[in-house]
Amino acid sequence: MEKSNRFVELYYYLQDPHLVARFQRFCGVHGTFSKTVSSKEADRTQSHNNGDCHRPITGGNEIENMAGFGGAGEGKTAGVGVRKRVKNRREESENPAQNGASVSATDSRGETVAVCNNGRSLQGATTVSHSAAQHVFSAANEERETGKDSDDPLSSSTVKPLRKNSLTGDVGQEFLIGNRFLYYMFTFATELGNELFYIIFFPFVMWNMDALVSRRLIMVWVWVMYLGQCTKDVIGWSRPASPPVVKVEMFYNSEYSMPSTHAMSGTAIPFSLFFMTYCRWEYPFSLGFILALCWCLLVCVSRIYMGMHSVLDVIVGVLYSVLILLFFLPLLDLIDGFNLSHRYAPLIIVCFHLGLALFSFTLDTWSTSRGDTAQILGTGAGVALASHVNYHLGLLPDPTPEQLPYTMPPLSAGLVGLAVLRLVLGVLVLMAMRALMKALTLPLVCWLFGVPSTDMRKARQHMEVELPYRYIVYGTVGFGVGFLVPLLFSYLHLS
Repeated sequence: MEKSNRFVELYYYLQDPHLVARFQRFCGVHGTFSKTVSSKEADRTQSHNNGDCHRPITGGNEIENMAGFGGAGEGKTAGVGVRKRVKNRREESENPAQNGASVSATDSRGETVAVCNNGRSLQGATTVSHSAAQHVFSAANEERETGKDSDDPLSSSTVKPLRKNSLTGDVGQEFLIGNRFLYYMFTFATELGNELFYIIFFPFVMWNMDALVSRRLIMVWVWVMYLGQCTKDVIGWSRPASPPVVKVEMFYNSEYSMPSTHAMSGTAIPFSLFFMTYCRWEYPFSLGFILALCWCLLVCVSRIYMGMHSVLDVIVGVLYSVLILLFFLPLLDLIDGFNLSHRYAPLIIVCFHLGLALFSFTLDTWSTSRGDTAQILGTGAGVALASHVNYHLGLLPDPTPEQLPYTMPPLSAGLVGLAVLRLVLGVLVLMAMRALMKALTLPLVCWLFGVPSTDMRKARQHMEVELPYRYIVYGTVGFGVGFLVPLLFSYLHLS
C-alpha cells in the first residue's frame, strides 16, 4: 500500500505544472501574468474552451480547490495536474475545441475560476491534504508575480512566442528571457520536431548520403508520429496550465499533451539513425551514441522549457517511442522489401495509409493534430510510392554489400558546394510543389463536397476536406522527395 501511494505521489508530482514553471524560472524564463483577469477576458477564454470545465472557487474551500487547477465535478476534490476529458458533442460541433492548456481567471465577483480547454476536466483520484494545497496556492501566487521578480531585470528582455496558435490565432503573452543562450538553444531544439526540419533533414539524407536509410527513417517516423497523435486524441489531456506555466511557444498549444510527440520523434529519429547506420557508415560507436543521446535530450528538455509538456508527458513519450522501435525496427527489412518489389505495393500503400488516416479522424473532433496525422501519412505514402518507382527504373539504387561500409570522403569546397546546391534546389522545388498543390487541391476538394471555401480555416475543419487535402498535398511532396527531385538531379547531372 505504501509503495502504491508513493507511485501515485510521483505520478502527480511529474505532471504538476508548478514543476514545469520552476524549471522555466531556473532557465531564466519569467511570466508577465497579471494578478486578475477581467470578466470579459474570462468570457473570451471560456468561449475557446467549450465551457465544460469551469467552476467558481469560493469561501473556505478556495485553497483546497486551487490545487486542482480544474473542475473535479460532483463536489470531488481534484488532484494536482490530472487532466481528463469530458465530451460535449454539441459544443464541439459549434465551436472547434482548443485542446490546449488550462487557464485560471477571475470572474466579475472576484472569485477565482479554473477553466480547462475543450471541456477536459482535471480529475484526481486522491484528495490533496490541506498543507499540500496551501503550498500549491502559495506557489501559484508567487509565480503570478514572476514578471516583477525576475532574477535580473536589467539583463532580461521581453519577447513573445515566435508563432501564433495554429487553431485560434492567439499570439500569446509576453514573457521575460533572462538567459538568451538557453532560449535560442531550446528554440532550435524544439524545431527538430517541426515540419521545417523534416522537409530539410529527410531530403538531405536521401539526396546526399543514403537513400535506403532515408526512406526507412521516414517509415519509422510515420509510425511513431501516427501512434503518438492517435494516443493523444484518445487520452485527451490538456497542456500544462498557464499560469503558472509560461507559454514560450503557442503554435501547438491547442493540441493535446499526453504523450509528447516531440519527445517521441526526438527519440525515434536519432536512435533509429544510429541503429541503421552503425556498421553501414564508418564512425566510432561512442560518437554515434553520444550524438543520438544529445539530440534526444535537447528535444525532450526543450518541450518542458517551452511550457508545452509536463515532465510526465515527456517521459511517457520517450518510453512509448522505445517500445514502438523495439517492435518496428526488426520488421523494416520485410516492409521495405515489400514496398520496393511487390506488384500490388502501390495500391496497398495508398489504401493502407488512407485507411489509417480515416481511423485517426474518428478518434476526436477537429484539431490541428488531426490534420498533421493526415499530413504525416500522406508523406509516408508518397515516399513509399517513389521508392517503388525508383526500384523498377533503377534510380537511386541501393549499394551492394561490397560497397559497404561507407567512409567519410575528404571534405572539399566542391563536395560541400554540390551538397548545398542539391539541398537548396531540391527544397525550393518541394516548396513550390507544396504551394501549387495547396492552391489547387483545397478549392477543388471544397467544390467536390459542397463546402463553402470563403473561409479556408473553417472549411478545413470538415473531415471530407481536411483528409484528402492534406493527404494529396503531402503525398505529392513525399513523391517529389523520393522520385521527382532525384530525377531532376539526374537530368541536371547533379546526382
